[in-house]
Amino acid sequence: MATTVNHTFVNKVIKHYLKYDKDNPFIFISSLLAFLGIAAGVMVLMLAMGIMNGTQKEFKKKLFVMNYPLTLIPITYQSANSNLVDKLSKEFPNLKFSPYYTTQVISKSGSNVNGSILYGVDFKKERQLNEVFDKSAQSSLNIKSKFKVVTGEALAEEMNVYKGQKLTLYFSEQQAIGFGSMPLQKRFTIDSTFHSGLNTYDKAIVYTTLGAFQKVLKRKKGIFDGIHIYSADAMNDLKKIITYLETIGYAKNVRIQGWWEQNASFFAAMEMEKHTLFFVLLLIILVAALNIISSLLMTVMSRRSEIALMKTLGATRKEIQRIFFKLGAIIGFGGILAGTILGLIGKWVLTTFPIIQLSEEVYGFSKLPIDLTMSDFIFIILGAIFIVLISSLYPAYKASSSNPLNILRNE
Repeated sequence: MATTVNHTFVNKVIKHYLKYDKDNPFIFISSLLAFLGIAAGVMVLMLAMGIMNGTQKEFKKKLFVMNYPLTLIPITYQSANSNLVDKLSKEFPNLKFSPYYTTQVISKSGSNVNGSILYGVDFKKERQLNEVFDKSAQSSLNIKSKFKVVTGEALAEEMNVYKGQKLTLYFSEQQAIGFGSMPLQKRFTIDSTFHSGLNTYDKAIVYTTLGAFQKVLKRKKGIFDGIHIYSADAMNDLKKIITYLETIGYAKNVRIQGWWEQNASFFAAMEMEKHTLFFVLLLIILVAALNIISSLLMTVMSRRSEIALMKTLGATRKEIQRIFFKLGAIIGFGGILAGTILGLIGKWVLTTFPIIQLSEEVYGFSKLPIDLTMSDFIFIILGAIFIVLISSLYPAYKASSSNPLNILRNE
């Protein structure tokens, strides 16, 4: 026959034990420290995970814009051509395509020299894919010549040139000069500048027109070095495009690379750092839970005569277990609730007020990004609850297993 629990009796005893005891003040202080420790641990975990997620999201946003969701790269000669672009555009009207040429160049202005990557693109199509490029086009000079470039602000500052001025680009191809040869060079006019938020990209990337590439480097019209593809759901669209390429016999001629593949090691390192930080900070809650164990054990030791008396008056072992288990759970859950409230307040304060300022040149953003996902929040709460419940088990078992006869005899 299952023993019933007198919940009224259990709750009254718990209320009595939660009160401040003048004879044993250290028990109350220990419980208070456990409460504050768990609250601090939950709050710190929420803010730390929010900052990690926010930072990862910001970097992903920057890399996503400049690296493009998907990039089609030819394996065989003439695979990335205008015919393929037309077929893909008809098959996937929801996607945007921008074919490109690319080569490495040396930018030179006066005595200033810098290595850059030059892209030849259709400016109208590129604006549909590239948010940074589109923003720069809004302040362009609309130069009619095809020999125009769009550079990063950092490169323009380093070269000490401005919009409307000339920038000389040196190519790896050679041109005949008298009895010798020298690197091919061409002067371009700066039409506009862009700011991506990442100084490395702003110094390294230069855009020009498809016509300039075809004229200077004798590139065949309609045969490209690759195709940039914009997709709102790149991972799923990647599979669809690969399937379509197989049906038209292009699967062995080209390969498609997602933005996550281009930066796989970077995001893998950030993800590992996030998981490591989660488990390290979870130790704060674990240390606080030790205070729950110690305070409950102190309560058991100081109240052993009362426990023995309750048992002799008919209190069951299950009721004694329930008293001390619920006592630990109340302290722990109270700390979790307080930590959650403090964490949400801290998140609001950090996102609303510029308390922490970052160098935009270094990080690409000046405001501390915080983005606590629901999954991380649930893991934090579940982890804290698990630690609290585990820490309450042993003191509850210790209290219920005491022998009332031995205790009363010694008393």
